[in-house]
Amino acid sequence: MALNKCVFLDRDGVINKDYVDYVYSADKLEILPGVAEALQALKAAGYLIIVITNQSGIAKGIYTREQMHETHRLVQIAVGHTIDHIYYAPWHESVSKSLTRKPGSLMFERAIGRYKIDIGSSWMVGDKDRDLVPAHKLGLKTIQVDHNDSPTADYKVADLPEASRIILGS
Repeated sequence: MALNKCVFLDRDGVINKDYVDYVYSADKLEILPGVAEALQALKAAGYLIIVITNQSGIAKGIYTREQMHETHRLVQIAVGHTIDHIYYAPWHESVSKSLTRKPGSLMFERAIGRYKIDIGSSWMVGDKDRDLVPAHKLGLKTIQVDHNDSPTADYKVADLPEASRIILGS
């Protein structure tokens, strides 16, 4: 059975601009420059695109699952429907514990099993170390965008377009 190669992505800070007070509505959703084109290039090269995102604002009562799903619908439209699946963890340690939430690896493990992903030819792109820790533990290659302070990152770049060039050049 053939396995699939995949690029896992964090959402906030990788696909869209991250805000301290969360992104959960159209007025806050700002897709970062070059993201749609980078995702289209990765799809054309045969990669699955799976988003792995913590959405703790749900547990904190700041926004609802419905608002998050609407935001994800808008993201899909903005990136040309290139995302194959979005896994999200709606919990926060101040409210409830969960192995699903990054830096836990359960969302990754579910995607790997469901989509029959070849870990050796797959990547994780995140903006924070907590995005990369579970991916690294599972054997995925890791790229940190923007902050560049992760000791876990295999590569550190400015943004998703630059990360996609590394992935496509490997």
